[in-house]
Amino acid sequence: MYIAPLVTIVLVTLISGIFSKSVELTFELPDSAVECFYQEIEQNTSASLEYQVITGGQYDVDVKVEGPNKQIIYQQQKMQYDSHQFTAQHTGVYKVCFSNEFSTFSHKLVYMELNVGPEQPLPGIGEHATVLTQLETSADEIHSALNRIIDHQTHHRLREAQGRKAAEYLNERVFWWSMCETVAIVCVAFAQVMVLKNFFSDRPTLYNKM
Repeated sequence: MYIAPLVTIVLVTLISGIFSKSVELTFELPDSAVECFYQEIEQNTSASLEYQVITGGQYDVDVKVEGPNKQIIYQQQKMQYDSHQFTAQHTGVYKVCFSNEFSTFSHKLVYMELNVGPEQPLPGIGEHATVLTQLETSADEIHSALNRIIDHQTHHRLREAQGRKAAEYLNERVFWWSMCETVAIVCVAFAQVMVLKNFFSDRPTLYNKM
C-alpha cells in the first residue's frame, strides 16, 4: 500500500493472514488538490470502499476508483459519504483518488476505509471439519457482534468529530460577533459622553460680553 506523504494523519493497517486486508485512515485534503492511494488486488477478490468527509467546505469531495487497465470502476462527484463494493476483474494495482480541485480555499478532512478480501474467521473455525460446538458457535457470534460494534463506534466517532468541528466554528463566529458588538457599544457610549459634555460646557453669553 503506497500512500502520498504528508497527508496521512491517522493510519491503521490490519492484515489478517494473506487473504484479508483492511486499511482505515483519516487524511487532510488541501484545496485544489488530488490525493490517490494504491492497493494491489488479486483477480476475483472482493473489495469494499467506504468514505466520509468529516470537515471542510460543504463536506463534499470527488471520488474515483480506477482499475489496473485504467477502467473506471466507481466515480462520484461532490459526495459527502458513500460506500461501494466491487470484485477485481484483473490482478494489479487499483487506485482510489479523492479530488478537491473544485474548491479554491476549503481544506477537507476525509475518512476512508478499504477492505480487500473476505473477513478471516476465528482460528480453528474456518477449517472446521465437524459441526461447531456450542462454545465455538457462541465465540463466532461474539466475534461478529464485536465487528459490528467496531463499525458503529467508527461511525459515531465520525459524527462526533463533525459535531465538534461545527460547534467550534459556531463558537468562533459567536466570539467575533460579540467582540464587534462590544466595540460598537463602547464607541456609542464614548460618542454619547462627548455629546453630553458639549451640552454642559461653559459658553460665553451676551451678558458676559457686555
